Parts: sequence; structure tokens; C-alpha cells
Amino acid sequence: MTHLISCEFNIDTACVELKFTDGSMIAIDTIAVENEVADNMYQRSELDYLIYNAPLEYADLILNGDPEAYLKTVTEYKPLD
Repeated sequence: MTHLISCEFNIDTACVELKFTDGSMIAIDTIAVENEVADNMYQRSELDYLIYNAPLEYADLILNGDPEAYLKTVTEYKPLD
């Protein structure tokens, strides 16, 4: 992989796709990621926001970051007792 050409969400495949100048591509299956790291609808909503509005930041979080720690930081969920 060399330089990144594009990063966008493909609604047909439900993947965030990163394309590079050497012709290689990375596709992140967003449904599989949500099933693994999101514990509730608030965390899923946060991931959905990133997917649609900031796919590059989403890809960086999934590939280089700690999505579970991020979601615990940005979402507040208090179950009903």
C-alpha cells in the first residue's frame, strides 16, 4: 500500500472502502464491526454517525485505535433498573 486515494462508505456492500494508489483496497465490514464492539443502540448510533459522516476517521479507529474504549468514552448508557 502506498498513498490513500479515497475512503468512502459503500451502501451496497455495507463496507467502508479504502483505495490506494497501488490498486490495493481495504473493505471494513461495518455490520461485523458493530456486532463485535457495540453493546447497545447508543454505541451503534455513534458508529453509524462515523460511517456516514466521517468514514476516514471510522477506518482509522477500527484499524489503528481501540473502538471499545472510544465507545465507552463517547456514549453514556444507563440501563433502567
